[in-house]
Amino acid sequence: MKILVIPDVHLKPQMFKQATALMHQGIADRAVCLMDIPDDWDKQYNVGLYEETYDEAIRFAKAFPETAWCYGNHDLSYLWHCLESGYSSMASMTVQRKLLDLREAVPEDNPIKYVQRIDNVLFSHGGVLNFFVEEYVPRAKYNDVDAVLETINQLGRIEMWNDASPIWLRPQHSKMRLYKPRKLLQVVGHTPMDAITKEGNLISTDVFSTYRDGKPIGTEEFLLLDTVTWEYCGIKM
Repeated sequence: MKILVIPDVHLKPQMFKQATALMHQGIADRAVCLMDIPDDWDKQYNVGLYEETYDEAIRFAKAFPETAWCYGNHDLSYLWHCLESGYSSMASMTVQRKLLDLREAVPEDNPIKYVQRIDNVLFSHGGVLNFFVEEYVPRAKYNDVDAVLETINQLGRIEMWNDASPIWLRPQHSKMRLYKPRKLLQVVGHTPMDAITKEGNLISTDVFSTYRDGKPIGTEEFLLLDTVTWEYCGIKM
């Protein structure tokens, strides 16, 4: 299956417009969004931009209901009242309301999760660490990937708000083993990259983030991935 991956958004509503245009070209069967929809450098008081960005996300969700959505740490910081870099107290009510609207916009049988699976590819904001699986999933379920993900996706703030969880992990900066690296490919955002990069069984996609002055860090491309062959490329409008 061909998947278009929308990485960390951070108040860039144009990303959803670009992704919409690409989807209408028929280049992918489904999309995956790694979220982190709110917050960006010095935008804490621009509540209108928060609202606009979520409105575009909701519009995309309705247009492409098969899209898989993966919570990011910035999204959950507003639901869980956990202060985070870039957190906007001015926009907090807006984010909470719009996140609920987004939840209602996606189909009941395709809810927003921490980790999504398509074929043998795991999509999450930060990545699924083997240590995290061993810590929170019963040993008897370890080899059942779907059971592992079901368990993880039912965890709450206490388990998830730490550096080893799928919303916070930065596997690019660690030599710790990811979950089932010989069987599963993992696609993540969260860590700004110069380019879409594959190292081992990990593809990093956060190439839309910027420096404080607004200069792009990465190539501003979307990942286009074949979840069967694991062939991939970057694509932009």
